[in-house]
Amino acid sequence: MRISINWLKQYIELDEPVNQIAELLTMSGLEVEGVEKFEEVTGSLSGLVLGVVVDCQKHPEADRLSLAKVDIGNSAPLSIVCGAPNVARGQTVVVAPVGSTIFPTKGDPFKIKKAKIRGVTSDGMICAEDEIGVGVEHDGIMVLDTNLPPGTAANEYFRTTTDHILEIGLTPNRSDAISHIGVARDLKALLDRPINWPITEAPESGSVNPIKVEVENYQACPRYSGLTIENIVVGDSPDWLQSRLRSIGLTPINNIVDITNFVMHEMGQPMHAFDLKAIKKNTVVVKTLAEGTPFITLDEKERKLKHFDLMICDGEQNGMCIAGVFGGIKSGVTSSTSGIFLESACFSADYVRKTAQHHGLKTDASFRFERGTDPNLTVTALFRAASLIKELTGGTVRGELVDIYPEEIKPLKIQLTFANIDRLVGQKIPEVRLKRILTDLDFVIENEQPTGFEVLVPSYRTDVTREADVIEEILRIYGYNNIELDENYGTGYLADFPLVDPDRTRFGLAKMLASLGFFEIYTNSLTKPEYSIDNPAFDGEQSVLIINKLSEDLGVLRQTLLFTGLESVAHNINHRQTNLRLLEFGKTYQVIDPKATGLEKYQEQQHLALFMTGNNQDDSWLDKTRPLQFHDLSLVIRKILEKFNISAYNSRVIQDGVFEFGLSITVSDKSLARFGKLTPKVCAQTDVKQTVFYAEVNWDLLVNKPNDDIVFREVSKYPEVRRDLSLVLDKHISFNEIEMLARSTERQLLRRINVFDVYEGDKIGKDKKAYALSFVLQDKNRTLTDRIIDKCMSRLMRIFEQDLGAFIRT
Repeated sequence: MRISINWLKQYIELDEPVNQIAELLTMSGLEVEGVEKFEEVTGSLSGLVLGVVVDCQKHPEADRLSLAKVDIGNSAPLSIVCGAPNVARGQTVVVAPVGSTIFPTKGDPFKIKKAKIRGVTSDGMICAEDEIGVGVEHDGIMVLDTNLPPGTAANEYFRTTTDHILEIGLTPNRSDAISHIGVARDLKALLDRPINWPITEAPESGSVNPIKVEVENYQACPRYSGLTIENIVVGDSPDWLQSRLRSIGLTPINNIVDITNFVMHEMGQPMHAFDLKAIKKNTVVVKTLAEGTPFITLDEKERKLKHFDLMICDGEQNGMCIAGVFGGIKSGVTSSTSGIFLESACFSADYVRKTAQHHGLKTDASFRFERGTDPNLTVTALFRAASLIKELTGGTVRGELVDIYPEEIKPLKIQLTFANIDRLVGQKIPEVRLKRILTDLDFVIENEQPTGFEVLVPSYRTDVTREADVIEEILRIYGYNNIELDENYGTGYLADFPLVDPDRTRFGLAKMLASLGFFEIYTNSLTKPEYSIDNPAFDGEQSVLIINKLSEDLGVLRQTLLFTGLESVAHNINHRQTNLRLLEFGKTYQVIDPKATGLEKYQEQQHLALFMTGNNQDDSWLDKTRPLQFHDLSLVIRKILEKFNISAYNSRVIQDGVFEFGLSITVSDKSLARFGKLTPKVCAQTDVKQTVFYAEVNWDLLVNKPNDDIVFREVSKYPEVRRDLSLVLDKHISFNEIEMLARSTERQLLRRINVFDVYEGDKIGKDKKAYALSFVLQDKNRTLTDRIIDKCMSRLMRIFEQDLGAFIRT
């Protein structure tokens, strides 16, 4: 959000430096992310002066050039070669002396230098309006009508202004501060100064309002106000209004639209002006239309309406505007408009948020309505806009005010106790000071008692709903830096130091994964409820629902990192990044006991997610590229287990609604990791068409199982021996079963076992598969003899035949 300092000064006296104001706002909760200098005319005409042409002769060597003598207040006039056809003696002109810099309307700025033009020295430049950025004309130099003396600064004549713009990173709860007056209210409390509210008197009107208004959905529109204004002349806005809008990044359109934008950024109330000629049967109806109804918006796009899209319709039930979001192409103000119906309403945040999200529309109006607007501001803002329209367009108000407000929204009443204030703040704030803060913030204090009092919350403070919120208001204005810490506080009171630092451990693992080609991502904890509902591997009833959700697509907290990560995979693939290795540390959330209350109802866990898709590397002349396989991900999981020195674990094959095939690793009967190839159905939920391998590791379990029992042994000086076997087994027997059986049979000599080939085919039977295995044997105390090696291998072959039904191929 952009806030102009000059604009703020209309409502509150500000003598402090801009940086000090920014610091005050930041420390009170309105974080100023940056301060930008705004110049109404780029360069502010710095260095340019007014001059009088005291003599003008034809250039001796060029018919189209003139040689002018210009007095700029120095001891001697400047000699300037000028190519403009209208230069003449006695004119007052704008001069750019040598050394000054001019900023043209189009093109790059440049510095004026002394130059020889056709043999004659020129000591500056007489300027046209487009050459100094004050206009677009280039037919000749600017001739000024002024009595200001030569040498007067040009910016004094043009009265150019310089402003500073605050870029405020507004949090979603501070809807009250989405305007200049909203920011001024905080400054009023911080600086203890009054606010000068703009004049908002009810306009005089005659006859009967020709427009009838009907509201069919009061839940979506708690209040609807409007005025009919006739005899307007649509045209350009005055310079002061255009300058205000440009300073905050808006482009002026015409005086009517500019006034509605001005009032919105002044007071925080979005408004809309309808051309009277576009309102059929002189009736405005606030309602929803049938699902799929086509509507063409101002951007000339046809949109299919949803059943929840609140519309402003005419008497023939034709849509004129998507309420609180975007106007229609047929009902807006044009150059031929002579009368308008001016709307100022309060629309439900839920309705506006759903509509804006569905249609992908983010407007200044929806930004405010989504966060909640003040229902008691609609009429005040309407009168403010009407007075400006009368002043700037000559319009007249016809008929009485339309104000449909069936159920008045009354201020919320909250009880405060001094004991709770002192407890939450951490020290005692003088009673007079805290009451002054609340009254400066427009809270009304009632029922004062020795132990506390009640406050009425202003209707524009939609975020203040409980005692702790009011105390937070007191504290942010009083100043967090004014809360003293006891000198006896120590780190023992503020933090503990666990045996394993999760953050340091996480960083170390992230570095290892980065070395393996992984990129870390961060995805939203809020996700679509359909992901868990449409997949039998998840229970939709275990999803944690968001009460005040921003949209249907962000309706629940995620049960898994899978789907938000797949959205990132899909985004990258759509941008032609098909070879991906992604990692994410994040939390998952589940309802574990629907009958419980409080935190016992939910489970929150930290997980590590890995995604691998595409090829093992980019195309290279050196190495052959191949598609990633399950074993590439399995190798990464093994490296993670090795890093945490975890060797005692069990693994089993899994095949469910998530994995087409994969493995589950458990430690002490607790699930540590699940990884494998995702099913096409799961990938299709995020429109991913290529194969994706996925792993989800229980980070809480992993990081809380430190294993520091690392034993260092001298490297054996005796050689290793390798023997190979080929086993024909039933297809359901996994390599993990073979490995566990081999290690339990030969504990002393067997160092490693590895699969170097797997075969399935008609030659060994339909339900069979063959493993080609290598066994590495070593004795750390002596060299192995053939007799010992043969005895060891015979024992392994016998146990494979007995326990696994293996057929040994030689």
